[in-house]
Amino acid sequence: MFRIGMGYDVHRLVEDRELWLGGVKIEHTLGLLGHSDADVAIHALCDALLGAANMRDIGYHFPDTDPRYKGIDSRKLLREVTRLLAEQGYVLGNCDLTICAERPKINPHIPAMQEQLAQCMNCDISQVSIKATTTERLGFTGREEGISAYAVALIYCEPR
Repeated sequence: MFRIGMGYDVHRLVEDRELWLGGVKIEHTLGLLGHSDADVAIHALCDALLGAANMRDIGYHFPDTDPRYKGIDSRKLLREVTRLLAEQGYVLGNCDLTICAERPKINPHIPAMQEQLAQCMNCDISQVSIKATTTERLGFTGREEGISAYAVALIYCEPR
């Protein structure tokens, strides 16, 4: 049985925060604000995976009211989501992410992001597609107030 899920996340850009995207620290004058490391790409991916498995969303599993997740590396969340899916017999077919940001340039970091996400999900790097785009200076992304990410994931059930 094949299942598809979609995820979306957005965080505000602020001073005095590190910028983490797809499990990679990117040098920039601003970082994303959030309870965790605010990695919008991983958060969107977690929601896509959880949605495909009909397992609610990232906030349900890792609430921002829980101090255990304060400042957590989102790669840990992705590993846990992968474990939860595996418990239910699900395997990743592939995932596809789009990161929306005016600055910094994301494309140079995509291979490292693919590597990080593939490691977290115990899959081949060819199963992880990442793209970057801008919003042509429109909206909150265009004004460089935040970064957003979209993700879709295809999972399937392994015969037991």
